[in-house]
Parts: sequence; C-alpha cells; structure tokens
Amino acid sequence: MSDANVLIDVKGLVKEFPITKGFSHRLVGKIRAVNDVSLSIRRGEILGLVGESGCGKTTTGRCIMRAIEPTSGEIWARFDAGEPRNLLAMERNELIAARADMRLIFQDPYSSLNPRMRVSEIVKEVLILNGIVKGRREMEERVALTLQRVGLNRDQMTMYPHAFSGGQRQRTAIARALVSEPKFVVADEPVSALDVSIQAQILNLLIGLKREMDLTILFIAHNLAVVAHTCDRIAVMYLGEIVELATADALNEAPRHPYSEALLSAVPEPDPRKRRKRITLTGEIGDLSNLPTGCAFHPRCRHAKDVCRAEKPRLIETSAAGGGQHLAACHFARELALERSR
Repeated sequence: MSDANVLIDVKGLVKEFPITKGFSHRLVGKIRAVNDVSLSIRRGEILGLVGESGCGKTTTGRCIMRAIEPTSGEIWARFDAGEPRNLLAMERNELIAARADMRLIFQDPYSSLNPRMRVSEIVKEVLILNGIVKGRREMEERVALTLQRVGLNRDQMTMYPHAFSGGQRQRTAIARALVSEPKFVVADEPVSALDVSIQAQILNLLIGLKREMDLTILFIAHNLAVVAHTCDRIAVMYLGEIVELATADALNEAPRHPYSEALLSAVPEPDPRKRRKRITLTGEIGDLSNLPTGCAFHPRCRHAKDVCRAEKPRLIETSAAGGGQHLAACHFARELALERSR
C-alpha cells in the first residue's frame, strides 16, 4: 500500500462458512462467500459494490470492518499520516480505537435502532463507547450538530425511533455513524428498505456529507441505477468475486463483462423515446459450496466458449490506453467492448 491516496487496501480477502451435519456438527463442506477479493478504495471517493443478492457484497463489507472475521487475506488502512496498518493484525484494544475512524450504516433502519432508546441516546452511545467526548454539554452539542447535518433538528432528539418515518430513521442511523467523524463508512444497502421517493433524498444526503466531511464510502447495493447515480467507481461482484471494476461513467457506457452487461440492461431508461435491449440470464446461479470450473459465470453467459469452462479468467486491464481504468475478469472483455461500440 504505497499510494497515499488509497485509504483502504484489501488483498486476497477470503471468507468461508462451514457446512455441518447432524448433532455432532460434522464438517461436510464449506461455503466460500468471498473468494480472493482484492480492492483499493481511494480517499474521498464513493466506491460502489454491486451484484445480485447472495453474491457476497455484505460479507465483504463486514469483513473489512471486522464485524465478521475473515478466513484469510489482508486489509490495510491508512487513517492518519503514519504507515498503513493491517486491520486483521490488530489486537482488540487497537481495533476498538480504529473503529472510531470506520463506521457501518445498516440496511434496515427499523431493526438497526434500539426502540427503547431516544434518538440522542442512540447517537451519543458511539461517543461514550469510544471515549471521544467527555463533557456532557460538549457531547450534547456534538449530537445536535450531527443530527442537523443529516436533516433532523434539536426538538427530535428526545423522540423514540417508533415516532419517525423510515427516512428519518435512516437519517438517525447515518447520524450515529458520522458522530465520531470517521474517515471511512460502509453503507450496506442504505436505501433498499425505503420508499422510492425517499431514496433520492438519502442518496443526495450521503453525497453531500461525503463532500462536507471528506468521507470515503463503500456503498453496497444491488441496484445498478442507484450505484451509478451515487458512486465514483463501481465494482461488480458475482459469486464472491470481483468481475469488473471501472468508473461509473465507463461501466455505464461500455461494460466489459457479460454479467455487468446483463445488470445494466435491467436498469429502466428514463427517456421514453429510448429503449434498452434487455438481456435475460439463463441457467442457475452457481453453488458457493461447489463453484463451476473455469469462469464461475459461464453456465449463464451467452458468450461462453470452451476456454471459459476450462480456464478461470483473471481481473486485468481491458482499456487500450491502460492505466488500470477498466478491469474485467473475462476472456472476451475486449471483444464485448468492440461489439457494444458498433
């Protein structure tokens, strides 16, 4: 991790869950939910992580936070001017201190907030547990300022979550994540449980807070339209692996992986005069406990050939100009790009 512009550098991340059987919990197999993921997240950017449900997005985000312990790999973080540190090598006390700089926004604002605590207590708890602010008055002012940042006011500090709408609850969850003024935030599908009319408000709020607080965000979602609107770069995930990584504009204009192409074709076209050619994926989603040989996507890919069934593609640069701007794990990534340009 030599690039000072990289805040989080994930290398070879693997997470396996055991499959057990019987009363003795005999190990009969393993589910590899995250399969050798390497990912760099730059300072001040929103990196989208997108894919179908069950592809390993949330597991990846929680492994980076060490909310779930990875099976193997390295997660390097540079939260200050010093040398980067491997989060997986930290002891408990070191990790508790580091977590003040990295926070998690959960998907469901209805279950992620304690219904027996007032809003001010929910947000204040982060400051107390991390020992960030000692004085009572200073703590109250910081909580009030953070709530104002997310669009809530002082009068709502004494209210309970049940009195709030879904959007207000998620604003409270965002305030809880930001009150410690972290440098890195994992937003795990923060708008999927909200009405469409509220989603845009929360997305615009996150974009504004990113600029105001100089945040770095890993934005997890299954909706490519949401990710394209919000993120600077997008990583597409399939069966625990990153299959494409590019800027939002580049991926939207010319996806290099057939899976990304299919996801993009499902996004509604806002202009009624334009029609997007819908690509319907056939076949079954692979089994994480028994992945297909070669490319994991080949049973559902309309471009699949013999080499796809025999040889696993590497995530490599596919742009003619190079420079690591558009990576894809497909044997025919360049051919796919040429086909779309015609």
